[in-house]
Amino acid sequence: MRIKITLRCTSCGNKNYISSKNKATHPEKVETMKFCPKERLVTLHREE
Repeated sequence: MRIKITLRCTSCGNKNYISSKNKATHPEKVETMKFCPKERLVTLHREE
């Protein structure tokens, strides 16, 4: 049961990445450090 998720930058608010996760094994929200092209920095991105 994989679902598509979008990752939003926590500092600027842009939707930068699309990913997927297995909701049965990982019910919590995903948080990863990713590159934000608007700010040109590695920032925290959270599942929307």
